[in-house]
Amino acid sequence: MQLRLVRYFVALARLQHFARAAQACGVTQPTLSAGLITLEEQVGARLIIRDRRYIGLTPEGEAMLPWAQQMVAASESMMQAAEVVRGPLSGELRIGSIPAAMTATGQFTRAVLAEHETLTVSVRSSTSREIEFGLGNFELDAGLTYLDHEPPSSVLKVPLYFESYMFVTHAEGPHRERRSIGWAEAVSTPLCLLHQGMQNRRILDSRLAARGLVLRPRTVADSYVGLLAMVRAGGLSTIIPDSYAPLVPEHSWARILPFDDPVESSRIGLIVLDRSPLSALAAAALATARTLTLT
Repeated sequence: MQLRLVRYFVALARLQHFARAAQACGVTQPTLSAGLITLEEQVGARLIIRDRRYIGLTPEGEAMLPWAQQMVAASESMMQAAEVVRGPLSGELRIGSIPAAMTATGQFTRAVLAEHETLTVSVRSSTSREIEFGLGNFELDAGLTYLDHEPPSSVLKVPLYFESYMFVTHAEGPHRERRSIGWAEAVSTPLCLLHQGMQNRRILDSRLAARGLVLRPRTVADSYVGLLAMVRAGGLSTIIPDSYAPLVPEHSWARILPFDDPVESSRIGLIVLDRSPLSALAAAALATARTLTLT
């Protein structure tokens, strides 16, 4: 069985589109399709459901996919291990980051690139569940995520910093003279927040439930940029991680208030899949994380 054909299969399962899979593999679509037919002949079973376009995987294809992903990942890790012996580590370090940790990606990537001059880094904004899925499917080398709430399984982790919350409101709004705010008052304010599919929101909900408080936002979004845009437009406030404070222009339209009675902070750190041997890229990410203390 040729590894090239297995790569075609993994790429198609990931992208779910023949043309995009062919582009990702650096071949024409007819070459990809012919290779997949050859793979099916070698396996002795139909792997892909198609009708002029990709529809899905057959039960045999679903059963084979995890093993195919491991084959491709093992091949790439083997090549990286050989390259490290010959010279500096190269390739692309693929990192998934929860939105709350995107502010930490600057310091982390700077440290990685300083240590590995021939390495490139790709950062993808992902939910915590998407990061766990991406690591398990070998589509990510590392993740920046929460370590304790809904903790990821079968991973190695390095704590990087603690996350707390801040209240962001319009500088000309009703809280313009305030220096701080309590949680009960903040909850009663018209809010825009992340939706409950985001782990940051689920953590915040659980922290406030312990105090007998319930969040009922007027609007929800899946990005902090969206939340800040709503606050800037006026009429709404938000609660976001304090790591975003340097990115909020407090002396223009925004006012940042600390909480009088802070809730428990959350640990954020780097995770990689716990397997032996570690890939060279995952090992490099771990080694860099262990040298950092983010605030």
